[in-house]
Amino acid sequence: MGKVLSLLIGAVATVIGLILLVVWWYELLIVLRGVVPAILILGGVIAVVAGMSELKDVLKSKEKKEEK
Repeated sequence: MGKVLSLLIGAVATVIGLILLVVWWYELLIVLRGVVPAILILGGVIAVVAGMSELKDVLKSKEKKEEK
């Protein structure tokens, strides 16, 4: 009975979500306009930090090879 109940709840949640998506379309676009730039900035910062860390690792390995 638990699997059937979870399937039913999932179906109801999906239908309600689709209805609210249609009803609140404009509000969703407003939220996306605010969130997408913030996510891009955060992702860019993470990429820069990861790149710097990888570059430091490469430079350290080159220094170790030169010492040998």
